[in-house]
Amino acid sequence: MAKITWKPGNMIYPLPAVLVSCGDKKETFNLITIAWTGTICTNPPMVYISIKPSRHSYDLIKETKDFVINLTTADMVKAVDYCGVKSGKNINKFEITQLTPEKATKVKSPIIKESPVNIECILKDIVTLGSHDMFIAEVVAVNVEDEYIDENGKFHLDKTNPICYSHGGYFDLGNKLGTFGYSITKKKNKRKSNKKAKKS
Repeated sequence: MAKITWKPGNMIYPLPAVLVSCGDKKETFNLITIAWTGTICTNPPMVYISIKPSRHSYDLIKETKDFVINLTTADMVKAVDYCGVKSGKNINKFEITQLTPEKATKVKSPIIKESPVNIECILKDIVTLGSHDMFIAEVVAVNVEDEYIDENGKFHLDKTNPICYSHGGYFDLGNKLGTFGYSITKKKNKRKSNKKAKKS
């Protein structure tokens, strides 16, 4: 096996495939599919989305200074794709995709009812980069669907059947391979087992 060197490019996959909702009234509500998004700070909780200046949502968010990141599921994949290839300048994406806009708790932009997680964001800065500009925002509220919360108050995102985007395709998450810290836990459990064996 050998490595082949390509020209510089974005090859960090898979990525979340989210629907960002924006607009401060029903007439201006819009949806845009974003894959270039992520966490940039824990305290305060901050995230980013990157958008081309030519996109209709770019100016909407710049004007209203807020937006909502809505996580998506396998049931929403057709709408996710549609909102990524069509402009909302002359069409109503909520009506066409049959997604439901609902009032957010902290921002003017709507949340998507069908999304299991809605992350309400206040715009803090726009970083001009090149083909895309980075919208840096603070998370001011998170709404989760209660049917995925167990009796202990734990939210099970995996049960929502979330999707991601990888090199031109949409995928579900597949099998769980481990949990955070499991590589250390295994070693600790092994040491405990060895100690017990020696004592016996």
